[in-house]
Amino acid sequence: MLPSSVAIVLVDHGSKREAANAMLARVAERVTARVPGSIVEIAHMELCPPTIEQALERCRARGATRVVVHPYMLAPGRHASEDIPRMVREAADKLGIEAQVSAPLGVDDRLAELVLARCAEALDEG
Repeated sequence: MLPSSVAIVLVDHGSKREAANAMLARVAERVTARVPGSIVEIAHMELCPPTIEQALERCRARGATRVVVHPYMLAPGRHASEDIPRMVREAADKLGIEAQVSAPLGVDDRLAELVLARCAEALDEG
């Protein structure tokens, strides 16, 4: 799927709540499990570490020469469309590593299935 020299960085907004930040680490674990041996790191846009620059540095230290940064957000709002790409560009230039930013999660049939599953779970619990 991905060459071993390409890393993935998942970026969310970041939170003061540790439980919210820990969710992104669990997503990264699931991505890593689907691509054994892959380089997958997390970053938070603000409020807590690791920063985007720190995540790119870890990717480079682990042998990545290219990084795909995925905004773990639903919509292509200001953070996903402007802030994260700018922060990635600045960090990549500083570190001398190639980085691209993917589209956020957006609209996808798989997300619709997840919404339906969560609603069914709520009914079962209710």
